Amino acid sequence: MTVTRISSRAFNQEVSRAKKAAEEGPVYITDRGNPAHVLLTFEAYKKLTGSNRSIVDSLAMPDGVDIDFEPERATIINRDVEF
Repeated sequence: MTVTRISSRAFNQEVSRAKKAAEEGPVYITDRGNPAHVLLTFEAYKKLTGSNRSIVDSLAMPDGVDIDFEPERATIINRDVEF
């Protein structure tokens, strides 16, 4: 695995190069020399988080789950309009 460091300015100018480098390993994007972001392929991200399910599966509620939800009533104040 190759780790690549690239400045945010260079990243903005060479996004394709950063994406290609991310296929070899993480790309550290720096701001003023300090790591600020990391670019990974989606497969590497799933492997890192241990998540192999889709976002649809993550957002789906399990069958038979009943949630009591009583939102507070909104208080609407009417004001006179001045023209």
